[in-house]
Amino acid sequence: MFQQNIATLAQQLRNKEISSVELTQHFLQRISQFDENLNSFITVSESQALEQAKAADAILSQGKGNNLTGIPIAHKDLFCTQGTLTTCGSKMLNNFIPPYESTVTQRLAQAGTVTLGKTNMDEFAMGSSNENSFYGAVKNPWNLDTVPGGSSGGSAAAVAAGLAIAATGTDTGGSIRQPASFCGITGLKPTYGRVSRFGMIAYASSLDQAGPMAKSAEDCAHMLQAMAGFDQNDSTCSETATDDYISNLNSPLSGLKIGLPKEYFGDGLDSNVAKIIMDAVKEFEKLGATVKEISLPNLQLSIPAYYVIAPSEASSNLSRFDGVRFGHRCENPKDLMDMYTRSRAEGFGTEVQKRIMVGTYALSEGYYDAYYLKAQRIRRLIKQDFVSALEEVDVIMGPVAPTTAFELGSKTSDPVAMYLEDIYTLSVNLAGIPAMSVPAGFSEKMPVGLQIMGNYFSEAKLLNIAHQYQQVTDWHTQTPNMAKGA
Repeated sequence: MFQQNIATLAQQLRNKEISSVELTQHFLQRISQFDENLNSFITVSESQALEQAKAADAILSQGKGNNLTGIPIAHKDLFCTQGTLTTCGSKMLNNFIPPYESTVTQRLAQAGTVTLGKTNMDEFAMGSSNENSFYGAVKNPWNLDTVPGGSSGGSAAAVAAGLAIAATGTDTGGSIRQPASFCGITGLKPTYGRVSRFGMIAYASSLDQAGPMAKSAEDCAHMLQAMAGFDQNDSTCSETATDDYISNLNSPLSGLKIGLPKEYFGDGLDSNVAKIIMDAVKEFEKLGATVKEISLPNLQLSIPAYYVIAPSEASSNLSRFDGVRFGHRCENPKDLMDMYTRSRAEGFGTEVQKRIMVGTYALSEGYYDAYYLKAQRIRRLIKQDFVSALEEVDVIMGPVAPTTAFELGSKTSDPVAMYLEDIYTLSVNLAGIPAMSVPAGFSEKMPVGLQIMGNYFSEAKLLNIAHQYQQVTDWHTQTPNMAKGA
């Protein structure tokens, strides 16, 4: 059952070939069997999941419901879930049980999904390898000695290993697309503002965006259909009408114009990854697309700009975690200042502390203009690069990451090498456009993802392009050896 897609399982549920309770028990059993090695879940909500499954079966027995009713999924552990532990992968929130529900989890629950639990992640979404979690590193199911990518590595590993049909993730600088690439699944970062951020614990408010992670583009379309849309609780949420993401999947690609940025294929890109990406592009040409070289001249500036803007916003967002109202509080503080400093020093991990310090420095008097303001000007240039390029072509394609998944611990002592893993993804977040990772092949038995980037609010087109590619390839159907059986 874990290898079926949402549409097939939905049909089986409607036909009463299986029940949601049976389906949920199947995935709970798989989590019990495989997650000890993967560490992809922080919290498994067994009793809640079975209650939701019973409720879904009751709805289906009346001939009601939709394609998501009774489908077991998982949520990245930065979406607030009322009454369920929400940690953001941090000791700071190790005891935090939210009194309210995020819009994303609420909408998916209203669509009838079953929540299996909350997935592991880099602390406060700060990382590219899922090694920064207070709860330990997540392992890649394709090779347990390698990282799954970050910060949505727990969601990616759980879906790749068949521990959930789909999962939610968030993408601030590539944190849906990079783990999707490393784990061989499909992941979509929507346009900034397409999905509500209400109840999503913030890292960098102008960059964070929630999106779906699943085996296929079709499954992502079903997830996004429920997730997307205006929310009055989020002032940054767009009022632009949502598309029908499912009905457009089978549109032909004849006449599609694909742009290949020359900056994505230069030094630093693994030769095997480059070949796999070009082979994928050739498949699109067979489907009727045309290809041209384009340029995104400010790509190299995306890393320095991002690592000023994101930490600056983080230093502001994380100031609320002070040991006073919620979260970790040190024991026996001498005074208020001692409580603040010790609570934050004990509650935040090393990477989070580094980024808070960088951000506070960039926003401090005398440095704001030199760093933060200049980074915002560069951000505008990067956005304009995409706007200009997308006037010439319909979509932009390239690699998600320079390499396949790297070994655990291999880059933890070299932050620059770690940051360079995001060279092809950061600019998308700075521009606010949608992008996705689609399985495109394997290099030395490790998955490689193709990145597809589009114009603002073109999620339906991206999903259509990815779906058509997945109709003529089978990379997205591959399963890691460690997850087979059961």
